[in-house]
Amino acid sequence: MNKAERVAFAMKTLDALYPEIPIPLDHKDPYTLLIAVLLSAQSTDVRVNKITPLLFERADNPYDMIKLSVEEIREIIKPVGLSPMKSKGIYGLSKILIEKHQGKVPADFEALEELPAVGHKTASVVMSQAFGIPAFPVDTHIHRLMYRWGFSNGKNLVQTERDAKRLFPKKSWNRLHLQIIWYGREYSPARGWNIEKDIITQKIGRKSLLNKIK
Repeated sequence: MNKAERVAFAMKTLDALYPEIPIPLDHKDPYTLLIAVLLSAQSTDVRVNKITPLLFERADNPYDMIKLSVEEIREIIKPVGLSPMKSKGIYGLSKILIEKHQGKVPADFEALEELPAVGHKTASVVMSQAFGIPAFPVDTHIHRLMYRWGFSNGKNLVQTERDAKRLFPKKSWNRLHLQIIWYGREYSPARGWNIEKDIITQKIGRKSLLNKIK
């Protein structure tokens, strides 16, 4: 099976497993998605989804958010971790959205990445999931599976994103990155990995990797 055939097999399998793909983070618009993604750094989606209703009850738009102090925001979001940095980021980006973007989240990579606490991955998620603009956000699940499937060398997230964009059709990016995340959680986790359940890695993964596990 050559690389093109392995890519086609992975995509076909993911489509069969996940014909409908739920977005992991609860949100109602680009702003609440942006905040939820920011909060998810080094945390879990489950934990974030428990905290965002409490935060959005107080402020679900930048105008209401800056009425809160950084300390008030921090108290609400403490359970997700890194609350000092995240609370400053939420307050700061809300202020900039009002001052520079009429209170709207811009559908632009450069403008998003200029916002406090917003990196390339966060911007990619917002562009993909809020605006439907092709992007391939790479999280730890995607990084792990791209390596296990022999699609990337596993060196860093930047290289993995480049490889994913090169291998997969652009029109599939927004759907595919979510499918890979769900697959990674269910079938190919970092811990407690059961190779017998990971049908894609069994079929197309690197022989050396499989041999090492067996």
